[in-house]
Amino acid sequence: MRMKIKQNSRQHEISRRSFLRNISRGAALGALYNGLPQGWIGTVYASDAPETASIKFGMIALTDCSPIVIAHEKKLFKKYGIDSVVMKGANWAAIRDSLSSGDIQATHMLIGMPIASTMGLAGSPKKPMIIPWLLNRNGQAITLKSEWKGKVADDPKALKAFGEKARKLGEPLTFAMTFPPGTHAMWMRYYLAAGGINPDRDISMIVVPPAQMVANMKIGKMDGFCVGEPWNARSIADKIGFTSVTSQDIWKDHPEKVCAFLGEFADKNPKTVKAILKALHEASVWLDDMNNRPEQCEIVSRATYINCDKETILGRLQGHYDYGDGRKKEDEHYMIFSKRNCNFPQPKYCKWFLSQYRRWGMMKSPPNYEGITKQVMRTDIYEEAMKEIGYAHHGLNDEKETLFDGVTFDPKGDLEAYARSFPVKNLAT
Repeated sequence: MRMKIKQNSRQHEISRRSFLRNISRGAALGALYNGLPQGWIGTVYASDAPETASIKFGMIALTDCSPIVIAHEKKLFKKYGIDSVVMKGANWAAIRDSLSSGDIQATHMLIGMPIASTMGLAGSPKKPMIIPWLLNRNGQAITLKSEWKGKVADDPKALKAFGEKARKLGEPLTFAMTFPPGTHAMWMRYYLAAGGINPDRDISMIVVPPAQMVANMKIGKMDGFCVGEPWNARSIADKIGFTSVTSQDIWKDHPEKVCAFLGEFADKNPKTVKAILKALHEASVWLDDMNNRPEQCEIVSRATYINCDKETILGRLQGHYDYGDGRKKEDEHYMIFSKRNCNFPQPKYCKWFLSQYRRWGMMKSPPNYEGITKQVMRTDIYEEAMKEIGYAHHGLNDEKETLFDGVTFDPKGDLEAYARSFPVKNLAT
């Protein structure tokens, strides 16, 4: 019995010593690990590489696809670990569907599209999407048919008489845009409404892919259209139309295209998304060096991308605006890609688009302006990516914006009251 007690006592002492030895070793290792660089896990570093290296990008044949194209052609995506493929879509609906299905993982997109898809609005299947990057500002226009030269300039009120006459003949005027809740639709609606024309009652609105606008105008299928460049300049070169107003005439430095992702893809691939943003930053800075714009046009004009004469693209990119009806100007608010805090995904822009969707009756009840904006406009991802490359952006801008009709939008104000304040709208009072 004594022997057993002694043996147990000895085993206890050994166990106690082993325990103390392990504690000591653990403390030493802890001290050692605390001095190691961040990212050290066991015997390897945690990778900073993108979770998904192979990325297919979507784009439409418009000048503002340039940041994605340049980041690809200049191997800037490759620099940040992304193996890029750029695929041209037939139209915006096809781009949306390709992103939704996972056929592409990132895309050139109208700012309104991720908002509409997140909400399942205006025929868009409900699929949450995010905007961590604005690709550009400015650079769109409203083109009218040549027969109206000298009769309509930049004032949409001059169109009202033409519209009333056409309605009496049972042939309402037809205007085209590129996607129902997209930017071109909103610029066209805002422009017509400022002239006292209800776009849902007084005229016919149709959807036409950007690259097909000029051909459809040429055969007389429409009286006007809103689209991005170079198709407005192309209509003048082909002598089938003229520019009434540019989008920057309507709203200086307005938001336009974005780089969009599915929300679930961004959640699973945060390093991938940030790598893409870093490459887009370098491409955007390169694009806003005016010395590079001739080369930009040579690249994006190729059949793979826009498939349009490079000189037609270049003029308006340099701010040389010939409206095609005798008016000319040097416009300092030409298309930009990086300047003036261009890329920050400002929450107020989402709120403005939501207010317009509400104005035009695309929602039966007021949306959750704050909630949807927070879900879609991912300022956090943008800020993290820019911090990692040491770029000091100018941050949030929640100042008021006044458009060409003199109406002021206050993102901190009553957004439902703003949506209802317009005399031309499709909301019940």
